[in-house]
Amino acid sequence: MHSRMGAEEAFRQLAEGLGRSGAPDFYDTLVARLAAILEVDHVLVARVTGDAMVHTLALWSQGRPRSNIAYSLAGTPCERVVDEEACLYASDVQVRFPDDGLLQQLGAVSYLGLPLLAADGATLGLLAVLKNTPMQAAGLQKEVLRIAAVQAGAELDRSRAERAVKESERRLDTLLNHLPGMAYRCLNDRDWTMRIVSQGAQALTGYRAEELQDNRVASYAALIHPADRERVFEEVQAAVSRREPFRVIYRLHHAGEGTRWMWEQGQGVFDAAGELLHLEGFITDITEQHEAQRVQEAVMQVASTVTTRIGDDYFHQLVSTLVEILEADAGFIALLDASRPDVDPLSGRASATLSMVSVVSDGQRLDNYAYALAGTPCEQVIDEREAMVEGDGTALLPGGAGVAKAWIGRRLDNASGEPIGVVMVLYRRPLEANAFATSVLRILSTGAAAELERRRDHRRMHQLAYTDGTTGLPNRVRFMEELMRLRQEAEKGQHPLLLLLLDIRRFKEINDLHGHQIGDQLLSTTAGRLARAMGPEEVLARLSGDEFAVLVPRAQATALEQSVRRLRDAVSRPIELGHRSFVLEVSIGSACYPRDAVTPGELFKSASIALYHAKQQDDGTCPFDESMTWALQRRQQMTERLSAAIAGQRLELHFQPQVDLCTGELVGAEALCRWHDAVWGWVSPGEFIPLAEERGLIRPLGDWVLQAASRQMAAWRREGMALPGRLSLNVSAQQFADPQLAEHIATLTRDVPASAIGLELTESDFMRDPEQAVGITHALRQAGYALAIDDFGTGYSSLSYLRRFSADALKIDISFVRDMLESRHDRAIIQTIIAMARTLGMKTVAEGVESPEQAAALAGMGCEQAQGYHYGRPLPAADFAAAWARAMRRQAPG
Repeated sequence: MHSRMGAEEAFRQLAEGLGRSGAPDFYDTLVARLAAILEVDHVLVARVTGDAMVHTLALWSQGRPRSNIAYSLAGTPCERVVDEEACLYASDVQVRFPDDGLLQQLGAVSYLGLPLLAADGATLGLLAVLKNTPMQAAGLQKEVLRIAAVQAGAELDRSRAERAVKESERRLDTLLNHLPGMAYRCLNDRDWTMRIVSQGAQALTGYRAEELQDNRVASYAALIHPADRERVFEEVQAAVSRREPFRVIYRLHHAGEGTRWMWEQGQGVFDAAGELLHLEGFITDITEQHEAQRVQEAVMQVASTVTTRIGDDYFHQLVSTLVEILEADAGFIALLDASRPDVDPLSGRASATLSMVSVVSDGQRLDNYAYALAGTPCEQVIDEREAMVEGDGTALLPGGAGVAKAWIGRRLDNASGEPIGVVMVLYRRPLEANAFATSVLRILSTGAAAELERRRDHRRMHQLAYTDGTTGLPNRVRFMEELMRLRQEAEKGQHPLLLLLLDIRRFKEINDLHGHQIGDQLLSTTAGRLARAMGPEEVLARLSGDEFAVLVPRAQATALEQSVRRLRDAVSRPIELGHRSFVLEVSIGSACYPRDAVTPGELFKSASIALYHAKQQDDGTCPFDESMTWALQRRQQMTERLSAAIAGQRLELHFQPQVDLCTGELVGAEALCRWHDAVWGWVSPGEFIPLAEERGLIRPLGDWVLQAASRQMAAWRREGMALPGRLSLNVSAQQFADPQLAEHIATLTRDVPASAIGLELTESDFMRDPEQAVGITHALRQAGYALAIDDFGTGYSSLSYLRRFSADALKIDISFVRDMLESRHDRAIIQTIIAMARTLGMKTVAEGVESPEQAAALAGMGCEQAQGYHYGRPLPAADFAAAWARAMRRQAPG
């Protein structure tokens, strides 16, 4: 699956689909949204029954909903999903499951399924997407499916819980109201080895008293449900260590009647020396007693008030009803957020925070707030899963309404068993053992946790849709919304709005040389500095790559100058990363409402044009000016006309001679691209070549040059005028990034031998990825091409890499040759380059030789070859051939 839909739009559509939780068409809406987001042909949501049958709850196929169906799990990929966490068959799913008639009926080729899990980890059903072509599950699609599966599972679990409550209520009248209890005395070991057991044991456990004594048949501790066993043991040990009675509630496996709920109270018995002798107490079955009936009635009452509610309204009603039923003074549900810790100003230690989702005190709903978890009763609840303080507590009631002497709390876990929040009720008065309140909280915590997880997933989707993952700043989508809002406020208040766009200069070089990890760290550090430099109402965002944006409302006349100074000061300080130090520079373009533009789109466009011009300026700052639009339009027109000229073969090659400095003989030529436009006339290569590199036309332009040069050389050979030496052709950085460059050039120049072609690559292009350059240059040399490093001396070559590049020649840049006769500095550089080339076994070619004095000086330094106006300007093929023929006649003996 390679969805063309962006992350923001995908999560926005998913959020709208999941917002139907509790509605009759929840599943129908969900499968339709998933089909559109993931671009699949079929989507189904289904529940699985105990007879290994699948019953679809919603089925979407080929662009429309279909009637629900039922089919057997056996022999289907759905059977694997139920047994495993997730299952992907990227292709040939019908071949793998030939007995699955549904796959054949749908025409499915690929299949991806996820189980729908209950809060306790049980598999309730499955979510599956199918395509009639192969698919690959990328990161965005996996995240979308995971969230959808969690929410569909929570919805299915909620429906199941409602049915179970109604069924339990129907059966309540038929259940026994009382069962005999069991008195006991046991050792304080891990098995709770029974020494004395009352006759009520058989009714309670299904085993006779003597079968439980000394673990003769069964260990009592082993009968406790595994999910409760460790918690119960720890609660008992904690109470005994404090020499306090203990009261615990847990599930017990009855020998003949499945699992039942027990309520146990007991204490430790100590000798005169204070040593623990044994435990003794009483255990009773509360499953069908009056306490259980109260719990059922309370749960039903809460369920009836919250079933039709979603989001915040669900939590508000749940907390209000809990406080009323449990006769508490206050209550709340809070969300645990470990990703945004609160730092204690005294100790400096970080603690997770709790954010109130709904809080009620003395019958009034209070505003939500957040606080640090450390040292609060909620921390105990998170650690112990369930906690109760019966009296002498020190918890503060919400809203500053006094101190709570007693409280009961329950941890809320997600489907993976990880804590995500707490639910708590608080009392001003002390409590006695309150199994009723504990049971109610325990039962309702599952639904509250599922709704809380759904809420957190919505927050996560909002974060993915509106926040930049690298810097934590608002992203482009969020920024454009803020631009629209602030522009409306500016219009209403009749005040200016300043927009600045920032671009980090040469950031791509940092990424290429040091890697994206360093680049991301620089972006994150820069974002933090910019954020601290913002004014109270200013908005900062990361738009993409190394581009940031700032909005300055109510901008005064000096706002631009002040903002630019603040931003430059924030960025310009060195950034230390490990043993490296980076000093960044920025380009800043700006536009102001209403002076430069009226609509948000036009304002952003004007600032973008200004930023483009700022990148060309030395100081890197440029406010918008109307003339910039004309320049940009010319570049756009030039891009279109150049593209048409390449496609229509309307370019030309001119040729400039390369000569031997000692003999003056022609030893080759360089082919240079020229463009004559029907409207504009001759367009300078200094204008259209950089434009081609910027707008992605340099590769087709380079291919045209290679083909045209090959055809011209072949034509000269047919005319008996084979060019002496080689014809040099420039290769761009984008062409050089192709690992198969040698094969590509061979295909384009098949009319002439490789030995007749020399390839020129600039020094900076080599150093973008030196290791890759080494491999490509070796491949080119093996193919027979000569290689020259162009503009040498202007880049940052490493001698160790130069030795490995396998180049034949270094071309001395024209900037050094131009002033060599007057500048000792330039002359020293040229001498160094010639000496370096000689050491590395390379020849040297000087560019831009315009006088005999320059040619003589270069020859005296040991430079072998040269080109420039002194020997001839670049000429069309026919004129070059004629001049070449004349030169050869002059050089002929006699």
